[in-house]
Amino acid sequence: MSRQVLTLALVCLLLLCGSCQKKTPSLNLLVWEGYADSSFVKAFEEQNHCKVTASYMGSSDELVAKLRGGSAGNYDVISPSSDVATSIAKAGLAEPLDLTKLPSYAQLSPQLTALPLVRVDGKVYGVPFMWGPDPLIYVTTAFPQPPDSWNVLWDPKLQGKISVWDDLSTVYLAAQILGYDKPEPGHLYNLTDAELTAVKNKLIELKPNIRKMWSTGGELTNLFQNHEVVAAMGWPLMTNQLRKAGFPVGETIPKENTTGWIDHLMITAGSENKDLAYKFLEYMIQAQTQKKATDVTGYTPANPQAAQFMTPEERKNLHLDDVDNYQKRLYFWQDVPRRSKYNEIWNEVKAAQ
Repeated sequence: MSRQVLTLALVCLLLLCGSCQKKTPSLNLLVWEGYADSSFVKAFEEQNHCKVTASYMGSSDELVAKLRGGSAGNYDVISPSSDVATSIAKAGLAEPLDLTKLPSYAQLSPQLTALPLVRVDGKVYGVPFMWGPDPLIYVTTAFPQPPDSWNVLWDPKLQGKISVWDDLSTVYLAAQILGYDKPEPGHLYNLTDAELTAVKNKLIELKPNIRKMWSTGGELTNLFQNHEVVAAMGWPLMTNQLRKAGFPVGETIPKENTTGWIDHLMITAGSENKDLAYKFLEYMIQAQTQKKATDVTGYTPANPQAAQFMTPEERKNLHLDDVDNYQKRLYFWQDVPRRSKYNEIWNEVKAAQ
């Protein structure tokens, strides 16, 4: 065999080995708990011969801090809630979307896509994924009747028996208790200094009742299961987890109503896997995937067509049979222009003895 033939054979062998060792495409997520569950993500990985890796955030501010701190390039897809989605888009931390690459976008609820939360200069920066309330979650055996007011959290009988989220949504809650949502619910997200001081004092009054503030959904679920708390402001995700575990849990929206959120999926500006990220967004807003995500989280899907895969009871539990009236009881989180001031107040609450 000639030297040229041997050389050619060696080159071919090296090329073949190189292709064998080709790295599997990967997609890195920074999302809320439940948004990368294997029950629906695995199918995407198989369809696209890729690997999806998820990190979970404990608050909207944690997400923003990581993106602004230079970590944006570490993630391809994020799921900001409606109180920070606008600032992320305006800061150029997310990629403006080409909606022609997202055929299922047209199926999404017009009540959600019409909101200006992820629109800047006529460009769309995110797709609605899931939405829901911040409900009052309680142990049914601890209350003779389901609590009908947020004021129950301040009941002296519940000293050391409640939990709240270590997040600005607890500030929104106290503002709502004080009536700052009237006549305009959106005012919750643009309070004056005097109103924020009143909110701080109201939350400091609550501290004797707080056993522990929770940071992740799993943490609150554990607090209930370990019988450390009997009531908390939480997410439907925790209610779903506790019900599946056979725990005596109830969930309600009190008479004062409650805040709520719309989680969007965005592609980060620094993503090096934008084509794969587009495929992921399209997959995640498809009706069948939305149904599977709802099964895990207990949240309401942004794609109403997911209802066709649900039982009548499931549709009722998610309020898909009466969306308009249900959404009137939720004051969806909005952009908070003075977010740094809100955080200052919240930190003072946590530091108070």
